[in-house]
Amino acid sequence: MLQLGDQAPDFSLPTGSGNTFHLADQRGKPVVLYFYPKDDTPGCTAEACAFRDQYEDFLDLGAVVVGVSSDSEASHQKFAQKHRLPFPLLADTSGVLRKQYEVPRAFLGLLPGRVTFVIDAQGKIAYIFNSMSGATDHVSKTKEVLRGLVNSPGK
Repeated sequence: MLQLGDQAPDFSLPTGSGNTFHLADQRGKPVVLYFYPKDDTPGCTAEACAFRDQYEDFLDLGAVVVGVSSDSEASHQKFAQKHRLPFPLLADTSGVLRKQYEVPRAFLGLLPGRVTFVIDAQGKIAYIFNSMSGATDHVSKTKEVLRGLVNSPGK
């Protein structure tokens, strides 16, 4: 199980816009990596739109926001366009990244879990929030953690 302080597993995955996102390219800034079950479902849409609505706050904190699900690049593109999402959605169609980050399944193993990781500027896991309910809580709790990272001495 990944723990706070562990080095975040590096990865490269395709985005809904046809690019490739490389975690290693983000070194030097915090990354909010949020795993969600499925594009265009009620909870996942609420979560994505909450990240969208507060996206400027994340930029002000110097953070990169990235969503991950097992949906296809085409599904991500449609979802992002429909809801005007300003951040990349990564297509983990094989579930390899979900396994690397040890994201548990929910509801008796029927659904992919909803877990948010904050990765600090040095690439270490600074926060893990695992909750299927309260999808928008992922946004507020993540911002609190980022504020702490930005305002802590030596950062």
